[in-house]
Amino acid sequence: MIKFLDTILLDNSIKSYLAVFGTILFVWLFRKSLSKTVASLLFIFVRRNWKTIEKKDFVALIIKPLAWFITISISVFAIDKLIFPEAWMYIIYGHSTEEILNKFGTCLIIIYFTWFITSLIDFIALILEQKAKLTKDKSDDQLIVFFRDFLKVIISILGILLIIRAGFNQNIGTVLTGLSIVGAAMALAAKESLENLIASFIIFFDKPFFTGDFLKVNNVTGTVEHIGLRSTRIRTIDKTLVTVPNKQMVDSIVDNLSLRIQRRAEIKMEFTPNSLTASIETLIKHTSEFLDQHKEIAEKHSVFFSEFNKSGITITIEFFTIHCSMTEFNQFKQTFNIFLKKLVEDLHLVLATGGSDINIFNNDPNADAAKSQPII
Repeated sequence: MIKFLDTILLDNSIKSYLAVFGTILFVWLFRKSLSKTVASLLFIFVRRNWKTIEKKDFVALIIKPLAWFITISISVFAIDKLIFPEAWMYIIYGHSTEEILNKFGTCLIIIYFTWFITSLIDFIALILEQKAKLTKDKSDDQLIVFFRDFLKVIISILGILLIIRAGFNQNIGTVLTGLSIVGAAMALAAKESLENLIASFIIFFDKPFFTGDFLKVNNVTGTVEHIGLRSTRIRTIDKTLVTVPNKQMVDSIVDNLSLRIQRRAEIKMEFTPNSLTASIETLIKHTSEFLDQHKEIAEKHSVFFSEFNKSGITITIEFFTIHCSMTEFNQFKQTFNIFLKKLVEDLHLVLATGGSDINIFNNDPNADAAKSQPII
């Protein structure tokens, strides 16, 4: 048996083959257990600095890349202990098969190590996001996402440079010089992408809007779900997801509806010319009293007889609401509309041809006239 194990096959003993492939088989079979053990050890260090983080969150993020990194690394190092068979030695484009395989193994290690590092960046970002949620400033949340993506891009580029250095024996300085020339040409070809990248920096530092804000840009109205390096994703009121290039977000007029301090509503009711003056006066009085009773949502108001001509009598009702949700505003709008309808019926007033106009303005109350949008 000992003689069999010492038998030389392709420049290596059977014993060496069994040891190497036994190691590889063990690692592949128990890679999850090994990675969980290593992750648990890393978590002990992590817990010293961030006591609020859950172990399951940490393990879930890094277990897969860590398992592959450990498996590939040990497998490559184990195979490297074998003597490369002379019979398999060939020269391909000036490189031996042994050299090519060694470089291929090194590149695999770099790839999975890069994946592992980017997963750690995701984990650190997760911790910072949890802390940022405890503050009122939304810019923290936005900057964390931005720099998380930015660092992952940098780490990926470094990984590619290391692969070029290890796999092709190229000097990184020479590569960077070549890339700068190529980069200049690509910048001209990919001008729009570069402009979007620069625009993303403008958005993050100028802070015209944040993730979660409800805004209108061009013909798109919705909630900002993600601000990336190239584009901003907006969930519209129809629940569709629209991707808007960051350059367009910077160059266009963005109406951040989440930052409005009040809503201005204007109602013009036109009644027939023969309507009784007493009824008009009663309508104005009761409407004003109703709005006075609801100052918790309608802060300022005015009700007045605005026009009188052959087509009818116009009563204008204008009020500003406090900053409230759309649900609260709609509830008040419904209550107010029902009140007006009952009051008009009780006073036996008849709407003139054309009815009434009800408009809502999403601007500051100190602003002048603005374009209105029908709300009913």
